[in-house]
Amino acid sequence: MPCTRSASPALVLACLMLAAFWPMPRTAGAQPAHAIIPAPVRAELDAGARFEITPETTVRYEPGNAEAARIGVFLAGLIGNTAETTPAVLPAEAEIPAGSIVLTTQGAAALGDEGYTLTITPERVTVQAAAPAGLFYGVQTLRQLLPPALEYTAAFPQPLWVPAGRIEDRPRFAWRGAMLDVARHFLGPDDVKRYIDLMALYKLNRLHLHLSDDQGWRIEIPSWPNLTTYGGSTEVGGHPGGYYTQAAFADLVRYARERYITVVPEIDVPGHINAALAAYPELNCDDAAPPLYTGTEVGFSSLCVEKEITYRFFDDVVRDLVAVAEGPYFHIGGDEVETLSAEQYARFIERVQGIVAAHGKQVVGWDEVAETDLRPGTLVQHWRPDGSQEAIAEAVAHGARVIVSPANRAYLDMKYDSTTVLGLQWAGLVSVHDAYTWDPADEIDGVGEDAIIGVEAPLWSETLGTRADFEFMAFPRLPGIAEIGWSPPGRDWSEYRVRLGAHAPRWVALGVNFYRAPSVPWVE
Repeated sequence: MPCTRSASPALVLACLMLAAFWPMPRTAGAQPAHAIIPAPVRAELDAGARFEITPETTVRYEPGNAEAARIGVFLAGLIGNTAETTPAVLPAEAEIPAGSIVLTTQGAAALGDEGYTLTITPERVTVQAAAPAGLFYGVQTLRQLLPPALEYTAAFPQPLWVPAGRIEDRPRFAWRGAMLDVARHFLGPDDVKRYIDLMALYKLNRLHLHLSDDQGWRIEIPSWPNLTTYGGSTEVGGHPGGYYTQAAFADLVRYARERYITVVPEIDVPGHINAALAAYPELNCDDAAPPLYTGTEVGFSSLCVEKEITYRFFDDVVRDLVAVAEGPYFHIGGDEVETLSAEQYARFIERVQGIVAAHGKQVVGWDEVAETDLRPGTLVQHWRPDGSQEAIAEAVAHGARVIVSPANRAYLDMKYDSTTVLGLQWAGLVSVHDAYTWDPADEIDGVGEDAIIGVEAPLWSETLGTRADFEFMAFPRLPGIAEIGWSPPGRDWSEYRVRLGAHAPRWVALGVNFYRAPSVPWVE
């Protein structure tokens, strides 16, 4: 009988333990040596030797290293679910006892701030990294080597064990992102935290939040309160909306930071702005507020770019938002503006860049902004597979860098196939295979890898109303985007699909609502 949610708890537990100790689906051809996603740079594992986690196991960290101690507590919480099964987290001593898991920045290989080495012997496990982020990612790899049953919060078997070996790892790209559109359908803070946790499991490090659109304004701006109280009151379909208070948003930023994820806020201007226009008539050229909008069309709204109040408004929004968004980036949108002339659009983008810079933030914009005069260091987010390639290359020549998010590969709201109920298909059908088998360095003519800061997987929400909807469209495609951002080039779909299939028991344990793509040999 397969290991399904309808099975008895004892059967589910037995299946998950079997998946842990024989994690690969049995398919024809060579089998991967592990099921780690993203694939490490180098991994040598020995199934004939192992480290056992017993009641005597302790987690050791460098004395005085508060971040290492915090990561140790995170790891201990994964291993144990009671006071008796949770390892003690202690400062390392001169003589570290056998049976310890050690987190250290001493003697770390030169793998950058996010790289790590993971060494597993029968006597101990050692995670070495130059910086805390690397320790955290090493712990995520160790987590994936442990049985999927680990993810249950109720009882799971003891002792646990991991195969001996050594892993050396570091990311290919600095920006490994995911985007949530919380404007068209609002997601509450707990649901966003859930997505953050799943991102962290796969070493993603940028959460781009699309906070405003025609259908809703989702972040409290104290100097313009009607943006949320009125502009955030609804969403697509006319259902009640919602928004993040300043305190709630600051808490999301903190929660993400603790998982080494930087929140990138987006306020989309000058278009996609009907919610703000409805809340404040003076932002319209005719001083007349349009009604709230609950449909899904695009391109019909714009700020009145000839009015000075527009720039005072944007300056206030940036000031109030960066007060609680501590990261270095501010996304200005800039996409799908159909009601302004090219000259009006260019003047607006060039002016608001200065506002963002005055608040000490780095500008990010969708690829349309590349058609204007950009400041050096601007991040251009490529999304149109056939659009703006020449403009992006020109912007790169003047100091811009690129985030690669091609809609026909990385947009997680595209349907998997013609039978998928959720999602759209204007960019085509994006199978799990299609979302994995592309390379950022090959996407934009005239833009090489040295100009690419990374990749991002946007998830737009026209058709998504619940956390389960968001998860269904993200999984299993999001881990593939994570691997594109982290792992070296030369990836192989036939090998990856087997590793991906081995993650099903972990997702079942975590309660993830994922799509069982027929092209993937899922472990049951």
